[in-house]
Amino acid sequence: MDIAITRMSSKGQIVIPAEMRKDFQEGDKLLLIQTDGQLIMKKASKLDVVLKEDLEFAKRTEEAWKRIEEGKGIKMDFDDFIQEMKKW
Repeated sequence: MDIAITRMSSKGQIVIPAEMRKDFQEGDKLLLIQTDGQLIMKKASKLDVVLKEDLEFAKRTEEAWKRIEEGKGIKMDFDDFIQEMKKW
């Protein structure tokens, strides 16, 4: 694992240190994930199926929480919930 320190400019730009960008090319798309004060960056072209599924699950979960907070949640018993999940 490599570790480096960089700074963010007033425009929100950061420089990836040369030793950290050897596997990146100009124009590569990057996936950024922010969570709990961390910023995770990964080449978007190297996303695997599991990560794509995890991101979709996280997106749906966040949308569901927003609906619940807005009072638009749906209550159902466990068996109905499982049947509903199998549809996805």
